Amino acid sequence: MDAKQQTFFWERWRAVSTGVVETAGSTFLLLIAVRWFTAGALAKSLIAGGASVGLLLSPWLLHLAQQGGLTASRAASRLAWFGAASFAVMALFPTLAVFTIGSVAALATLGGIAPLATQIYQENYPTRERGTLFSRTVVIRIAVAALFAEVAGRALSGGRIGQFPLLLAAFAAAFAFAALCFTRCPSTPLKSDKGTHPFRSLRHARRDALFRRLLICWMIFGVGNLMTLPLRVEYAANPKYGFDLPVSVVAMVTAVVPNCARLASSWIWGRLFDRINFFTLRALVNTGLAAGIVIYFSSSSLSGLILGSATFGAAAAGGEVMWSLWVTKFAPPERAADYMSVHTFFTGIRGLLSPFLGFFLVGILPIQTLGWISGGLVFGSIFLLAGKIREGEKSLELRDRAAVPES
Repeated sequence: MDAKQQTFFWERWRAVSTGVVETAGSTFLLLIAVRWFTAGALAKSLIAGGASVGLLLSPWLLHLAQQGGLTASRAASRLAWFGAASFAVMALFPTLAVFTIGSVAALATLGGIAPLATQIYQENYPTRERGTLFSRTVVIRIAVAALFAEVAGRALSGGRIGQFPLLLAAFAAAFAFAALCFTRCPSTPLKSDKGTHPFRSLRHARRDALFRRLLICWMIFGVGNLMTLPLRVEYAANPKYGFDLPVSVVAMVTAVVPNCARLASSWIWGRLFDRINFFTLRALVNTGLAAGIVIYFSSSSLSGLILGSATFGAAAAGGEVMWSLWVTKFAPPERAADYMSVHTFFTGIRGLLSPFLGFFLVGILPIQTLGWISGGLVFGSIFLLAGKIREGEKSLELRDRAAVPES
């Protein structure tokens, strides 16, 4: 098999394990914190921001991999093993302190892996097929996540929430399998800047004007999205909001429904990523995300929650394709990981702070008002792209990457 076929083969297998692990951050860790540990706002915010810790540290983690002469796949494998170990410790010592710290550590590895995975895609997937190939693996991941969320949700229902250590063990096994898959993906040693500080890749945000503009756009709608993301479980599970739904229904609304919508639409977004104006596609995704947020938090019925989750999930599928691959349209091929680490760094900042902001604001504002604020930020960020939407892809095709100095 050539590099494309080999990567695609193992990425499809890794998608199975990633689909299992994805439900931890999206649903089950917060659900366990609320229903079993009756965790306070601090613990819930830390768990919700766990993946963002890894995103925030991604330039440093990338620097360590570069200085160590590692390939992207080898570095990603090591991080995945760390995630497996974190979940294993949580399963063996089920206390709130270990659960909270372990959740942050395990989810952080997902953020740290992101730039490394992007570099693998940059090296092994052809430019005109990158979105399509990536979206095909996403379809597998989403299908597994939806199925696993349904099975695990039912397994923990009926007063069986205390069996959650078995679920944590399943997450550990899934992470371990992902580590093995990474080692099978071909990649070259990461390009290193010898003797430089760990966060030197952030210079690209200062020197690349278009890249910087897109980072600002991502920051605005990212805050709007992320500050309400953990509140989805809270809204459906906490009795004070009038729902108090069973565990299986909460899992269905917050994981199964959006994942099914993502499953149905992901391949479409992947093809669109390869074929249409990047900026137009970003605007379409943001519009869908904003609509999903407003519908969900404005609803007072289960059907409204389902509609909001489905709308959000369909748009999130496009957001995922773009979040994972957009730097490949801007970065020099050998610097895809560096550009992605800048993107993930700022994602980490907003991801770490936004849950705290969300839980703080929901204490002083009606949750419906917070939903409208969140949707407004997501939709409003489109206006930063207005000029580029009119220009189309020509502005990207004519960019001279040599004009962006490396040092």
